[in-house]
Amino acid sequence: MSKPILWIVIPCYNEEQVLPITAPMFLKKINDLSAAGLVSEKSRVLFVNDGSRDATWSLIQKFASEDDHLIGISQSRNRGHQNAVLAGLMEALHSGSCDITISIDCDGQDDINAMDEMVKKYLDGAEVVYGVRSRRDTDTFFKRFTAEGFYHVMNALGADIVFNHADYRLISTRVLESFADYREVNIFLRGMVPLVGYPSDTVYYERHERLAGESHYPLSKMLTLAFDGITSLSNKPIRLITGAGIAVSLISFIGVIWAIVQAVLGSAVAGWASTICIVCFMGGVQLVCLGVIGEYVGKIYMETKARPRYIISERTWAPYERKYHG
Repeated sequence: MSKPILWIVIPCYNEEQVLPITAPMFLKKINDLSAAGLVSEKSRVLFVNDGSRDATWSLIQKFASEDDHLIGISQSRNRGHQNAVLAGLMEALHSGSCDITISIDCDGQDDINAMDEMVKKYLDGAEVVYGVRSRRDTDTFFKRFTAEGFYHVMNALGADIVFNHADYRLISTRVLESFADYREVNIFLRGMVPLVGYPSDTVYYERHERLAGESHYPLSKMLTLAFDGITSLSNKPIRLITGAGIAVSLISFIGVIWAIVQAVLGSAVAGWASTICIVCFMGGVQLVCLGVIGEYVGKIYMETKARPRYIISERTWAPYERKYHG
């Protein structure tokens, strides 16, 4: 097998503090992989600027001018982490000069040395290699509990996702060609990639503290991502609502019969508290059900519009003859 051409895809949003630290690390890694004979010298590091408001794009342009192995694209505006990763993957695919991609965040938390094992597993026949955290010692108890709980919930709802895997993975061009046919606007990559199939493997690594800057994933964004993942990959919440509605209806029907019997026997007692509790309970259940259904309706609304999931406004190299956006 000839040496594969690797593109390391790195989404960036307001990363001017950490990029000067991690960019040389990624460059060294791709050179080391090339020197070890694992990848081609034509391999590249692709930075994806996700509409940053700081000097991130300027830094990417500077890096690209200093070394041909470093290249970059910029989105027309901020579209979110998942869309930025997708833009980089599709850019690599449509470049026509890429055999495998590895997506990784630019904050230095994911162990870049795991790439060696990923490439080796690809050479052994794996088309997708998932980077999986071996432990979560650096997380707080709350983050560890909620994160692991999320994976358990997703698997319980029927979503085929790899436990403790985020977006650090190797994907072959063969898989990307099939993945390009998935045209969802609401994307959740860690749940969508396993749906494509193909032989896969895992590489375990330890995650470190962020090297510089601040995390762009506060609790609110994490919850949004989790809910997007659930509603994008499973319709079981709708079925659970149906089951809950049937159960509550049965209980209510029994309660009505009981109330009629009590009235006939003349032992009915007016109860304000019980009435208020029942009304509040039913109102709460209905609002929650409407909220979940509304979330699905909203996603259907966005899907029917079929708007582009990303738009590349700038590149650090000459554009292709046919511009592409997905």
